[in-house]
Amino acid sequence: MRRRNRLTVTLSIVAVFLLLAVAALYLRKKAPPEAARLLPESDGIIYIDLRPLRTATRFDRHPVQHDADYQKFIDATGIQPERDLDEAAFSLHRMANPKGPNGPVAFSEVFVGHFDGRRVSSWLQSQAASTEEYAGHDIYNITNEGRTVRVALLGYDMIAVSNTPSAEQIHSILDRYRTAALPFTGSTLLARHYVDVPLLSLAWGIGQIGLPLGDSDGRVNVMGLSLPLPQDATFVASLSWAGKTRLRVEEIASSDADAKAAVDSIGSLLSLARTVADNPGTASDPSEAAIAGDTKALLDSAHVDQHHNRAVLTAAVPDDLLQRLVAAPAGFGKSSGAR
Repeated sequence: MRRRNRLTVTLSIVAVFLLLAVAALYLRKKAPPEAARLLPESDGIIYIDLRPLRTATRFDRHPVQHDADYQKFIDATGIQPERDLDEAAFSLHRMANPKGPNGPVAFSEVFVGHFDGRRVSSWLQSQAASTEEYAGHDIYNITNEGRTVRVALLGYDMIAVSNTPSAEQIHSILDRYRTAALPFTGSTLLARHYVDVPLLSLAWGIGQIGLPLGDSDGRVNVMGLSLPLPQDATFVASLSWAGKTRLRVEEIASSDADAKAAVDSIGSLLSLARTVADNPGTASDPSEAAIAGDTKALLDSAHVDQHHNRAVLTAAVPDDLLQRLVAAPAGFGKSSGAR
């Protein structure tokens, strides 16, 4: 009897551990990607998973011409972004002074891929004006065009970059890296709106984008039409795959009336764009003709709907157009220059 009781207790313990393991795996699957969870507080987030895009488009097989400075970075580190970069996550920080060194927006970034840590560290040391030790990591401070770009190696496959005016954001990334195993850690923006990102999205973005793109009312004028992009509206955009690549852009407005205004404006803009696409003129360059055809197909598939306070635009992205979009994925080495 005692042996049977021991066996029952043992089986119960094993069953509990199995249930906990399954629950943990489920939570990890529902959680945002780690690269996105590491990002600091921000006005917007963009995430790209290049692995399925690489498999679908094979953009890594097509040579890309880089500018001279970027090619020096590639030669020194051995990193070929088209081949070695797997994930990229970006935070967008709206600047109080859009005419400052950072312009209207500063960036914090986390890159995941295949890197030679020693070569990358050597290159960073050669470029850095100074270094800082924080949370057990070296931060390399690279001066560029009146601003400081801060770079830290988080692990053998992960690099963090930030060009914000202070070190607060790169410090936040390093602090979050300590708790990266927790599946639902992350910024406030991510916690609130990752649930709105469709499952199996290859790329997505969330945030408030009205200003500084628009005027003082947060409106952007396109082809004479005023698009309502108020500062307090949150946008969720995504690319997902379900037999074909699907684009989805959702505006979460402050009211049903604002959502209706957005639907009406976007619908008018789509009608105008379709009229232009139906009369493209004569394209002598075959590549231009192909782009025009893909653009027309994208516009023809586009549809906008309203769901209470949400305006939702959906469209099917032609495969050839997707290949052009991912032909030259961004590499973190550009962060010390272009941004």
